[in-house]
Amino acid sequence: MNKKRPIYKTFSRLLVAIALVGVLVFSNADAALAARTGGRISGGSFRRSVPSRSYRSSPSRGYSGGYSRGGYARGGYGGGFGFPFLIPFFGFGGGGLFSILILIAVANFLVSSFRNIAGDGEGISLRGNSYDQNAANPSVTVSKIQVGLLAEARGLKADLDRIAQTGNTGSSTGLAKVLQETNLALLRHPEYWVYASAESEQTRLVSAEAKFNHLALTERSKFQAETLSNVKQQIQDTIGTLTKTPDTLTQAPGEYIVVTLVVAAQGKQKLPDIKSDQDLRQALNQVGSVSSDQLLALEVLWTPQAESDTLSADDLVAAYPHLKMI
Repeated sequence: MNKKRPIYKTFSRLLVAIALVGVLVFSNADAALAARTGGRISGGSFRRSVPSRSYRSSPSRGYSGGYSRGGYARGGYGGGFGFPFLIPFFGFGGGGLFSILILIAVANFLVSSFRNIAGDGEGISLRGNSYDQNAANPSVTVSKIQVGLLAEARGLKADLDRIAQTGNTGSSTGLAKVLQETNLALLRHPEYWVYASAESEQTRLVSAEAKFNHLALTERSKFQAETLSNVKQQIQDTIGTLTKTPDTLTQAPGEYIVVTLVVAAQGKQKLPDIKSDQDLRQALNQVGSVSSDQLLALEVLWTPQAESDTLSADDLVAAYPHLKMI
């Protein structure tokens, strides 16, 4: 028993040492991850009202006496013109009765004609219903463009900060302007473009919001803190509340900036596969040309946002592995 105690104590001390090392390692990792800051500009709604399309309803199939294509179904006559017209010629009536029968035959003809017209009108009505259904649930394209730039593009970060602080994200017109200004800021710094990717998916309005939110939340989850945000005209700037840890103060200068655009717009739009800077320019121009009437929702994200934060090449590869060099 005496020989086992020293071994037990040694093993216990080893476990404590390993636990302490683990705590130190993970605490440093958390501190490093806490430096991942991001900016956000967001607005729009998928609850837009769709203008109604008025059209003339089809005539009712019902008739007081009821009828079929051949004539009256329940009126007591065998069919169309033949039977009523034959009655007076075989001596079953005449005079006033003959006039009544002629009137019935004419009415039967008119009803049959109107019924045929009603059938055509019904086809138009059905097409109208199809039109209204498409208008209530129109086609929507949800697009995402992501650009990785060299960290030397400080002017871009300044532009994005300014747009976040002054942009009107509470109206469709203001949101379209935010989209245009963001695209212009990216287009003005092509010399810093290094990586990029683009994707677009066509869906219907009822499912577009879920797709849009999925893309936006996936990108937002890569931030540890959104230090500057403008969401539907609610501006928050928390950069002053960040605590600068020794790790963040001694980090090497950042290498990259990543900007993400998530756009939902009515209509069909196909973004090119990004293989060159020309493809990226085309994709940015396509998305930037969306009008305020078509734009449903917009999410602009960029990282790092805080001046003390950095994004290294290793961080870029780990968080954005789908980006392609252009």
